Amino acid sequence: MQGLRLHRDTVRQLVRFGIAGGLSSIVYSLVYLPLTAYVFPRELAVAAVPFAFIIAVTFGFFAHSRWSFKDYGNRTPGIGQHLRFVAVQSTGLVINAVVTWVGTAVLGLPPWAPLLPAVLLAAAITFILNRQWVFG
Repeated sequence: MQGLRLHRDTVRQLVRFGIAGGLSSIVYSLVYLPLTAYVFPRELAVAAVPFAFIIAVTFGFFAHSRWSFKDYGNRTPGIGQHLRFVAVQSTGLVINAVVTWVGTAVLGLPPWAPLLPAVLLAAAITFILNRQWVFG
């Protein structure tokens, strides 16, 4: 019975993470796409990633800490948790940057094409790291 409850709580947490992450992805896209359309040429679309990342990670911390992982784990909020969150999100930044660079600079795809694969891969990895290391 305890295992079923734990599984159900994990699924709920994953759904909340997906919703908050989806909103973070929308925030990311709202910064990234205009930068690639009006500021950076396609070959340098990766230069828009850090700007979009900073805005999205700020939104994401509040969404995840106050909703996705609320009442989970035993970590005391503080500077250590903030630093761990930034480290995990930096992993997401690197994933986004690599997928964006490969998609646009190497494969010659339009700037919007790598968004979905980059976001999905980064989301899977950052969920695991956030759950185990940041908020666990």
